[in-house]
Amino acid sequence: MTEPLPLPEPTPVSQPFWDALREHRIRIQYSPSSGRYVFYPRTLAPGTLADDLEWRDIDGAGTLYTYTIARRPTGPPWAEHAPQLLAVVQWDVGPRVSTELVDVDPDEIRVGMRVSPVFHDVPGHSATLLYYTKDSG
Repeated sequence: MTEPLPLPEPTPVSQPFWDALREHRIRIQYSPSSGRYVFYPRTLAPGTLADDLEWRDIDGAGTLYTYTIARRPTGPPWAEHAPQLLAVVQWDVGPRVSTELVDVDPDEIRVGMRVSPVFHDVPGHSATLLYYTKDSG
C-alpha cells in the first residue's frame, strides 16, 4: 500500500498563495519599498524589512533554472511516481519557485527552457499544486 502524498499546510501568511492556486491563479507578494516581487510568503520585505508587502497576481511564465531527475523514489509516498522531475523555475517577474515538471520527456529537459504553469487539483482535497511543463511555443 502506498502512503498518501503529503499536502501543503497553509499558514496565515501563505494562505493567499494557496487560495489563488485553488482558483488556478498565481499570487505572490510584491514589495513597493524594494520594487520587487518576493517568494516565499513572509511578513516583512527582504532587504528593507518594510511591512509593505502586497499580494499581486502573476502569469507564472518562467525559465527552468535547474532540475534533477529522481529515478528512485525520494520517499515512500513517491514510490509509484518515479521518475520525479524536480525543478526550480525562475519566474519572469524575478523570484524562483521549487516545483515538479509534468508532461515532459526527461530527455528534452534543458536548463533555460521556457516553461508554463500547470495547476493540479488534488483529488479528494481542497489543495491545488503548482507544476510546470515545457512551453509549446
